[in-house]
Amino acid sequence: MKIPTLLMSLLALTAAGCNSGKTYPVQSKQAASADWTLPYEYWSFSFVTPKDVWSEATHVRIIDTDGYRYIFNTLDQTSHVRDSIDKWSSAIHGPSINFNKAKKPPQYIVFCWDSYADRQTYETSVIFGPETWRRMKTPADHTWYGETVWYNRMVFGLSPGGKVKIWFSDVEGRPSLPVKPIKLRTLSGKDLTLCKDYATPAEDYKKVISVEEINKGKTYPYGNWD
Repeated sequence: MKIPTLLMSLLALTAAGCNSGKTYPVQSKQAASADWTLPYEYWSFSFVTPKDVWSEATHVRIIDTDGYRYIFNTLDQTSHVRDSIDKWSSAIHGPSINFNKAKKPPQYIVFCWDSYADRQTYETSVIFGPETWRRMKTPADHTWYGETVWYNRMVFGLSPGGKVKIWFSDVEGRPSLPVKPIKLRTLSGKDLTLCKDYATPAEDYKKVISVEEINKGKTYPYGNWD
C-alpha cells in the first residue's frame, strides 16, 4: 500500500461535502482482502485529556474498512483523566458513549480538536491497518464476570503540543492496549486543511487560563505525553 497516495485520496474524500454512509472506492489492499466484520454490533471511540489541561474534539470523519464514510458533527464530550497529571496513567477510559460509534473498523480517521492549553486548533489524521483490525476482532485472554472481553473501545489522548496517543480500553483497571497506527500526523495554524473550517477564533481563547498559568515554574508543555 502506498501510504502517501492513500492518505491524499482519503484527505480529499473527507474534505468533500457528501453524506455519511456512502461507499467510496478508496480502500487499502489489506482492507479489501478480507472480511473485517466485527463480532459485536459496533465499536466506539472517545477523547480524553490530562487533568487540568482542557482540550475538546469538535469534528470527526471516519472511513471504515468497507469504504463507508461517517461524519460526526455531534460528539460525546471530551473528558479529563484525573490520574494523568504529568504522564498518562496505565488504564485509560473515556466517557459514556452516545454518538461516537461505527460498525466496521477504521481505515482512516481525521478529527479537529481545540487545545485550550495551547490556545489553538489541531487537525489529526490517522491511518490504521490489519494489526488494529485483527485486535478488534480477537477476544482478550481474560473475561469480565464470565463475559467475553472485546477491544471495541478506542480512546484518543489529546495533550499539550498537539500530541496524540491512542489506546484500546480494557476492564477491571487492566492497562490499556496502545494502538500503533500505520501513520499519524497532526497539523496546526496555516497547515490546517479540513479543520480550517472548524478552527476556534483566536479571541475565544482570551479568557482561557493557559497551561503556563496553571503550572507556573514548570517547563511548558509540562509533563511527558509521548
